[in-house]
Amino acid sequence: MRLGSDPEVFLQDNNGKHISVIGLIQADKWNPLQIPDMPKGFTLQEDNVALEYGVPPASSAQEFIQNIRSVMARSQAWLPGLQFSKLSATVFSDDQLDNPAAQVFGCEPDFDAWTGQMNPPPNSGIPNLRSAGGHVHIETDQSPYLIGQRCDLFLAVPATLMDTNPAALERRRLYGKRGAIRPKPYGVEYRTLSNFWIFEDKLIEWVWNSTKRAVEEQIDVSHLSERIIEAVNNNNKKVAEELVKEYSLEVF
Repeated sequence: MRLGSDPEVFLQDNNGKHISVIGLIQADKWNPLQIPDMPKGFTLQEDNVALEYGVPPASSAQEFIQNIRSVMARSQAWLPGLQFSKLSATVFSDDQLDNPAAQVFGCEPDFDAWTGQMNPPPNSGIPNLRSAGGHVHIETDQSPYLIGQRCDLFLAVPATLMDTNPAALERRRLYGKRGAIRPKPYGVEYRTLSNFWIFEDKLIEWVWNSTKRAVEEQIDVSHLSERIIEAVNNNNKKVAEELVKEYSLEVF
């Protein structure tokens, strides 16, 4: 198994105000910035108002940790006077959204791993709300839909108990529903998780270990569909705790 990622992160100034990344990197999804003096695949780009990292696939948990740590550290050269925010969703002030790029959302559709149907575009009732994901790119020749279902069990369910910042609930209304995937030539991009896991080594390792279980433990989880909806979409911690116990899921 190899894992890559394209996590998003918000920026803030010394006063804690969230600052748009637009104009700081001068690179986007179609023309990412390859970071000088780093191997191919370590990239930066502007994604709406968030900074997005490109992380090449790793073959071990330690390499996965090192890849994410390295690209975050190197990005500081483009961000004078700014720090990383650990929020996965926040409301930006109007002055940070006065660029057309700040109004572009969901440029590519994703799909529900349980139904195979395209997910509807996000639609927030809070115009200035923006969210940040921590998507996992999984190299596999297994069905992307089955992998997405098992990732819901091994990743999204325990994340319900770990990703407890109120911002996570705001993001989940837009992008954090169960089974959000994009089938890819290399396998699948799992899109349900927020970026909460990119800030600590033990959580990056948790993503590796839990994804490894989703790939290797080829169990049928189809009968868990409704319970996973309740746990993940409805933030039902009691149901999540029951599933954690039944399947010995790792939680921090």
